[in-house]
Amino acid sequence: MNRLTIEQLSKTYPGGVKALNAISLELSNGMFGLLGPNGAGKSSLMRTIAGLQSPDSGRIIFNGSTVTPGSVLIKKQLGYLPQDFGVYPKLSAATLLDHLAILKGIAQKAERKEQIGALLQRTNLYAHKDKAVSSFSGGMRQRFGIAQALLGNPQLIIVDEPTAGLDPEERNRFNNLLSEIGEQVIVILSTHLVEDVRNLCTNMAIIQNGTLIATGRPDDFVKALDGKIWSKRIDKKDEAQQAHRVISSHFTAGKLHINVYAEDTPGDGFLPKQADLEDVYFTQLTQS
Repeated sequence: MNRLTIEQLSKTYPGGVKALNAISLELSNGMFGLLGPNGAGKSSLMRTIAGLQSPDSGRIIFNGSTVTPGSVLIKKQLGYLPQDFGVYPKLSAATLLDHLAILKGIAQKAERKEQIGALLQRTNLYAHKDKAVSSFSGGMRQRFGIAQALLGNPQLIIVDEPTAGLDPEERNRFNNLLSEIGEQVIVILSTHLVEDVRNLCTNMAIIQNGTLIATGRPDDFVKALDGKIWSKRIDKKDEAQQAHRVISSHFTAGKLHINVYAEDTPGDGFLPKQADLEDVYFTQLTQS
């Protein structure tokens, strides 16, 4: 069983931007969802865990050893798919994976060939192994990203906004692959898409403005909101928006609906709504 411990991690960038504010987490094997709006500090946390930047204070411990920037330990154990990654424009998928495998320390040619073939099969890219990665569609490129992240059989995998921009079919295919991978290792899924966390993760955290505002099991969060979320169709200038704690609003069939948090019925035409993880997310963001 792998274990990742994050203790009081803080990071402030030049100019005074506090990206991380005393974040502490404890993770073990499985899918862990890190939710937060754009700019919340998710990518800063991922880069710090990956050893790409130093924290100002706090520490990261993986399987009993402290992670430091550039440490060989984390490089050998880590698979990382950043939000944006570049590729050499003319290299084929197989050739680029071979190059990356060498950088990961897989010295034996036969071992590299075996791993690369297996990973291309696993990511459904084997038929495209001789094509330039730069010519791949968005979904194919993300699956290639997972293939390179899995080189060397890492025990900690970080994926940063992996399904942004993918069509529904590619998103489902990618999420199925992540779910399979997460059975034996730690997978940290950093995203602003609540649905991905709901579908994949058994544990999660919500981060905002560099601060951890909630952590726990998605099902427990949802259960805690039972009977406390109410919905109503309103006119855009309806005073209900000012009179209640509105957590979210959305259009359905061209009509504006608001969801509010209230311990008891707010009356005024509001109907009870079955709570879901999106309600958890917006409730946490609006109370922090």
